[in-house]
Amino acid sequence: MPEITTFLTYNNQAEEAAIHYLSVFEQGKIKSTMRAGDGGPGPKGSVFSVTFELFGQTFIALNGGPSFTFTQGISLFVACDTQAEIDRYWGKLTENGGKEIQCGWLVDKFGVSWQIVPKILGDMIGDKDPAKAGRAMQAMMPMKKLDIATLKRAYQGG
Repeated sequence: MPEITTFLTYNNQAEEAAIHYLSVFEQGKIKSTMRAGDGGPGPKGSVFSVTFELFGQTFIALNGGPSFTFTQGISLFVACDTQAEIDRYWGKLTENGGKEIQCGWLVDKFGVSWQIVPKILGDMIGDKDPAKAGRAMQAMMPMKKLDIATLKRAYQGG
């Protein structure tokens, strides 16, 4: 059975990014690091790629040079159970140059887009009752970091 792995290409921050993501999420490890040899790319011994794991999902971070950048057209979606998780991930991913966007979206200091979202949000905005779903959506739209309590109050009509 084929595997699908998220492959992230950085200018020259692959190792720094992998280490940062391991500090953000409590379940992860570096699986392997490839270094440049005599034939390059990059100076001999420099990091070429890092394969790491977060919550059992494999990622590959590659140093591809300055022509590689990230856009918001693709993001990493983190479904959270609690406000404490949202707050922790949000804080760590926006620190040191990350940017808050809107509706639970942010861009980290490496330019990677993330969605930090409560698991219950899908049920709220997908509710068969259009009034409940609409209130939850209206509450979410002006938020940057999502607040579960505020979303629940709106959803319930309070």
